[in-house]
Amino acid sequence: MSTLLLVLLVVDCVILSAVILLQAGKGGGLAAMGGGASTDTFLGGRQAVTVLTKLSWWGGAIFLSLSLVLAGMSTRGGPSRSIIEGQIQAPSPVTPQPLPLELGTPAPTEGGN
Repeated sequence: MSTLLLVLLVVDCVILSAVILLQAGKGGGLAAMGGGASTDTFLGGRQAVTVLTKLSWWGGAIFLSLSLVLAGMSTRGGPSRSIIEGQIQAPSPVTPQPLPLELGTPAPTEGGN
C-alpha cells in the first residue's frame, strides 16, 4: 500500500513541477517590491484562473495529502527497522569473580614509599 502511495507521490511531483514551470510569470515578483510597487503588485491582485493554475492547486493539495498519509503510515506499524538496532548484541551477564589475594604481600600505599 505504501509503495503505491509513494509511486503516486512521485508522479504527482513530476506533474506538479511541469505545470508550475509551464505557467507564465505574473510579472515583477520580488523586483517590483523594491520601489514604486503598488498594492496590487504587492498583494498579488486578481488574476485570471487558468487550467494551469487549477492544476497547480490540485497537484499541491494531492502532494500535501499524500505526504501526510505516508508520514502517518511510517510512524505506525511494526517494530523499528533500524540497521543499528539490528547489529547491537545483548550484553553478556557479568559474574563476580573473587580477587586473588596472596598472603604476606603488603597492601599498596598511596605515597609509593
